[in-house]
Amino acid sequence: ARTGAHKTFVKPTPTMKVQEVLEAAARAKDAGSTRFCMGAAWRELGNKKNAFNHILEMVRGVNGMGLEVCCTLGMLNADQAKQLKEAGLTAYNHNLDTSPEHYPKVISTRSYEDRLETIANVRDAGISVCCGGILGLGEEDSDRVGLLHVLATLPEHPESVPINALVAVEGTPLGDDEDIDRVDAFDMARMIATARIVMPRTMVRLSAGRLTFSDAEQYMMFQAGANSIFNGDKLLTTANPEFDADTALFQKLGFQGKPAHQGPLVAPTEELGKVKITKVRANNEQERAYA
Repeated sequence: ARTGAHKTFVKPTPTMKVQEVLEAAARAKDAGSTRFCMGAAWRELGNKKNAFNHILEMVRGVNGMGLEVCCTLGMLNADQAKQLKEAGLTAYNHNLDTSPEHYPKVISTRSYEDRLETIANVRDAGISVCCGGILGLGEEDSDRVGLLHVLATLPEHPESVPINALVAVEGTPLGDDEDIDRVDAFDMARMIATARIVMPRTMVRLSAGRLTFSDAEQYMMFQAGANSIFNGDKLLTTANPEFDADTALFQKLGFQGKPAHQGPLVAPTEELGKVKITKVRANNEQERAYA
């Protein structure tokens, strides 16, 4: 939905001003968030020097508030990753989306190797890696297994693995293809459970597409091994449950907060009821812990 090649409802928006971002981060912290994430729908930073300098300033400011800081900005080279680390970045999100075999059937703007290179640059800079995929891209079960195999055999398991259900956007090839089976709650639960088994210390994040699932279905996904969500009214371009709705849900489920800077779970059977929540507003994501 974010490419200019398709006619969708998505329109370009300017990068937020530094002060706007810092004010949003302050509100997030006051609301109990533990991680604040900033996203831009770019292929890569490239020569966006001014924009990158603004982002570095944002990272420094948010880090100075005592919040964990996350960014998703497309492909990064080693020097850019190093600068982000020095500015105080905690984590960087860059998804692989699907298996190496299925990837060229759905994505042409960058190669699988490009994505793996960015992940390596992030890891080598000492930044936590957030990397997952999307279900509903017309893939086979073997592609879902293939994605998890790639993630689980990286030099280090990602700190977090987002599992997304495709939000079909009208005007895109996948959104207009009626032959593609939509993802159901059991698909999500199986993917989450397998991710939890092969990467026991990783935060498995129940991500985009949650509006299509009931509270009971989401609870099943948490029982399967998800221990984090992205929360707020918008995930870049797609709708997401409101912050207050998720707060009510987790209170109903009896979940407790997981504080910032605590790191990954010690073991898959420990702290079983703890879930991290990421709050998202416009281009910014804020994370707080619940369970």
